[in-house]
Amino acid sequence: MSERTEIASLGEFGFIRRITQPFTLKNSSTIKGIGDDAAVIANEGKQTLVTTDLLLEGVHFDLIYTPLKHLGYKAAVVNFSDIYAMNGYPKQLTVSLGISKRFSVEDIETLYEGIQLACDKYGVDLAGGDTSASVTGLMLSLTCIGEVDKDTIVYRSTAKENDLICVTGDLGAAYMGLQLLEREKMVFTGNPDVQPDFSGKDYLLERQLKPEARKDIIELLRDKHIVPTSMIDISDGLSSELLHLCTQSHTGCRIYEDRIPIDYQTAVMAEEFSMNLVTAAMNGGEDYELLFTVPTSLHDEITTIEGITLIGYMTHENSGYRLVTRDDQEFDIKAQGWSIEQAINK
Repeated sequence: MSERTEIASLGEFGFIRRITQPFTLKNSSTIKGIGDDAAVIANEGKQTLVTTDLLLEGVHFDLIYTPLKHLGYKAAVVNFSDIYAMNGYPKQLTVSLGISKRFSVEDIETLYEGIQLACDKYGVDLAGGDTSASVTGLMLSLTCIGEVDKDTIVYRSTAKENDLICVTGDLGAAYMGLQLLEREKMVFTGNPDVQPDFSGKDYLLERQLKPEARKDIIELLRDKHIVPTSMIDISDGLSSELLHLCTQSHTGCRIYEDRIPIDYQTAVMAEEFSMNLVTAAMNGGEDYELLFTVPTSLHDEITTIEGITLIGYMTHENSGYRLVTRDDQEFDIKAQGWSIEQAINK
């Protein structure tokens, strides 16, 4: 049996020292990290970016099939993704926890191992946080601070008519991974002796449990001196994010079904579940890919960059939001991704 240390046995400060001791500072802008009343961060001639995510057990994650180390990694990475979506770089992270009695010190250390792995991979400093008791399970609140040059920051509201619409990677895999996990959870609940069958589904599981932020694309665009005209990360589904760009930029859009990038495993899983593949790709969410626009003058250059797919273009605001199918039919794009109402009514 593995060692279990009750959190109360260490006291607040002993507990904080134990879970944060492995973290070291990586950025010169981090003047003071953990250990004082507030972190101290210097920012010379840059724009500061701040993003926050709240994750609640039973709403945003299920510990029946989500390992704590994976949860820590994902919780950090989804914050980093928001900073990259502004064309910036994450530098500092704060983590606050609400912890119920069922979690031991070792459990929280495992969670922080995932956070540390993400921080090390993306070059981010853990700069502070808070802990509190919880009577409803595990709660995480993470705030990421990033920076960006004033002349390269990218907003959602600055796309123009005729701009090209691009996405990175592929879409729908995280959603299909979630469907797979939920199916195996139901099987296990009905018969605990049955082992889950995840053979050949590694990619789908990784996309759901251990997503990556697209730092590589931001660096690639920077190296090619390409600054998108608008950008957002795909957390709630392509449909929702595309409508965010359009409504805030006062444009319409036209995208093409046969241009939406979808992985082979995603297609196989959708067929197994008798689900519409395009619906999964458009509305599934949690892909954490980047959706962005560029001027038409960059068409030839952007279409030669590996990992980026051109899926359509921005139109006049009065033209609506349109999806063109493989057989040239047109449908209105509607946001059907995650909503707070769905979470409340779950």
